[in-house]
Amino acid sequence: MVRENYAAQQAKIEKEIGKLRKRAELLHTKRRKPVVASIIRSMREYNITPEEIAAAFGKPARAPAAVRKGAAPAAPRAKRAVAPKYRHPDTGETWSGRGKAPRWLTAAEAEGAKRDSFLIQ
Repeated sequence: MVRENYAAQQAKIEKEIGKLRKRAELLHTKRRKPVVASIIRSMREYNITPEEIAAAFGKPARAPAAVRKGAAPAAPRAKRAVAPKYRHPDTGETWSGRGKAPRWLTAAEAEGAKRDSFLIQ
């Protein structure tokens, strides 16, 4: 009897969660509509194209679905290499100055060396 009561309560709670999720989704959609309408109005007012918006985000504009179906997926962008800024005089190891400092540099600084002494000229 206890199990039936638990299962019934669990089903009731899950049903309520589903209703609340739908309600939250509707509220979210309702709040977004005026914002989207305002953006479209501004785009029309200033003759801004979707391609210009995509370029402003640094992404290419998405092609219509008919064009996309036959196209191969785009390759991921390669990260740009950063020039080294610091060099270890003995080993020649380098560091760009980004991220966590390498062990050789932190050890040298612990011994009293200045970081500027490792700068690449």
